[in-house]
Amino acid sequence: MKKSLHSIISFITKRWYVVIIVLAGIGFYLYQSQTADAKKAQENSYTVERRDIKETLSLAGDIRAEEHVVLRFQTSGRLSWIGVKEGDEVKKFQTLASLDQRELKKRLEKSLQTYAQTRNSFEQSDDDNQRVGDQPNNDIGNKMKRILENSQYGLNSSVLDVEITNLALEYSNLFTPIDGVVIRMDAKHSGVNITPSQAEIEIVNPYSLYFSFLADQTEVIQLSEDLQGVMEFDSFPEKQVSGNVYYISFTPKTGETGTVYEGRIRLAADAIEQYRLGMTGDVSFTLREKSNVVVVLDSFVRSEGDKRYVTRKENGGDKKTYIKTGLEADGFVEVLSGLKEGDVVIK
Repeated sequence: MKKSLHSIISFITKRWYVVIIVLAGIGFYLYQSQTADAKKAQENSYTVERRDIKETLSLAGDIRAEEHVVLRFQTSGRLSWIGVKEGDEVKKFQTLASLDQRELKKRLEKSLQTYAQTRNSFEQSDDDNQRVGDQPNNDIGNKMKRILENSQYGLNSSVLDVEITNLALEYSNLFTPIDGVVIRMDAKHSGVNITPSQAEIEIVNPYSLYFSFLADQTEVIQLSEDLQGVMEFDSFPEKQVSGNVYYISFTPKTGETGTVYEGRIRLAADAIEQYRLGMTGDVSFTLREKSNVVVVLDSFVRSEGDKRYVTRKENGGDKKTYIKTGLEADGFVEVLSGLKEGDVVIK
């Protein structure tokens, strides 16, 4: 017996670190167990408090421009002149490019000569009609009247030919209907034959930028013009920009999945150096907010028909307590009656 006890004491003396490891493991297990129990108890209970809550609506969108045009010629032809390049600023009604106008000018000259010839014929018919009109023979008079009418029709037709040729000459010049910046040019060199789709020029007015967002039919009814929103762009995650809604569409936007409506927030003119078309981001609207109200986590609130209740700790027991609720936001429920600050509720 003494030998066995001596052997145990000798083992413990020589293997003291093993004992420490075992004791440390037991201690760690007990600590973890107590921590888990405390955490579980904390998760299953909540102390009613006062705080500020607000209901927000967050919607995704991107940057667009109200004044944004894609220009193209009406007809094919030889591109004879280009007066701008990508990045140039242009003024409203400024001519940007032209097609070869030599054929059109010749056609206009020919139409003018045809007009002059037709007018001479009309005047001659008019003179003949006046002379014949003095004769008593009505058949000849009616015939000359028809000749005069045909001459009038021919004259009108020649006038239309001149106007049409003149329009074609005008359409051979491409001009911009807005002030802005040239952001795309498909044809960069003159002297080539082009079709209308091969020589597009795209222009955008950077002072007309706006943030476009989409709201579904349950969300759009909560929005109104002049409502302020806070925008965060993916390109500038650390920066927030405020703006007011100035437009909400009356009809759903076409080409989208589901029934969604477009809203717009104008961007400040001094922001054009930072933002670009197509940049994406989100806008958040504060719909309602309240300060210093009694709240409880929504996960502790239960429903019973049209009534709502919580389980409250009272005198060491649990009590089913009906409450009247108000604003619900940020995972909290405003309690109008039934609870007070400091009450403890459980799941």
